[in-house]
Formats: sequence, structure tokens, C-alpha cells
Amino acid sequence: MTTHSLAETAPAFVAVAHRIVWATVATVDPSGQPRTRILHPIWEWDGDSLTGWIATGPTSPKARDLAHDSRISLTYWDASHDVATADCDTAWTLDPESKRAGWQRFVDGPEPVGYDPSIIPGWDGPESEAFGILRLEPHRLRVFPGSLLLRGTGDLLTWSG
Repeated sequence: MTTHSLAETAPAFVAVAHRIVWATVATVDPSGQPRTRILHPIWEWDGDSLTGWIATGPTSPKARDLAHDSRISLTYWDASHDVATADCDTAWTLDPESKRAGWQRFVDGPEPVGYDPSIIPGWDGPESEAFGILRLEPHRLRVFPGSLLLRGTGDLLTWSG
């Protein structure tokens, strides 16, 4: 399998992720069982590094899973069979300044991934204890266009760092 550069793979990944919006995210719980849920990350590509962000509850079952194993795998899929996958290390950014920045990142996010976090019950503002920001640092990306599956056209992009 050909490995591509991050500069080639990250923009394609972000394009698919931000178009699809919702990702299936897998964690491993303390007993070693896989757990999945649907989450809404937002991604930032600055030309050198790719960082993902998830607004989520720091006391949720997912937070307990991440305390056991901080790695996640997430996949986007849509009816055209476009697939984008990222394996990531995660870290909570729960200090007040990071929570404010994370809140604003979603408020100012591009359509269709941007949204007002206050629509979530219990998230009255970035200072809410129920609100947290999870930082994603990908170490593997894969972008598989549905056209490759359906017509044999398009490029499978993979990156590992």
C-alpha cells in the first residue's frame, strides 16, 4: 500500500469529514470491550498539522473509556460510500481558556460542522462543568472515495505519522 504525505491526505480527509459531519467513534472501556458512539468533530488543517476537536462531556462513559485508553478510531461514511478514517491520540483541554476557545471554534466553524454548543442541554456556556473539549491528534489517516469502490476511479490516500 502506498503511503502519502500528510499535506496530500489531510485536506482530502477534512473535506470528507466536514461534508459528512457525523463520525462513528470507537473507544475501549476499562474491561477491554470496544464501544462506539456518533460524534461531531471539527478539524483544523494549518498546512503542517491536523488537529481535531470534539465538544463533549468530560464525565461521560466515553471519558471513563478515555481515562483507561486515550486512543480513538473514528470513521465517516456516507451513501456515496466515501469513507474517511482517523486513528488518534486524545487529550482533554478543560482549563477555562481552552474551553472558551473550543466553544468559539464550534460557534465560528464552517457550515455544516459549525454550531452553537448551547443547543445541548446543560451546556449553558463554556464554563459549564458538563462541557469539555477533547483534542484529537491523528497518527493514521485513510481516505477512500466511493468512486474507487463503485467505478474503479479515484485515489485511496493513506498517511501514518
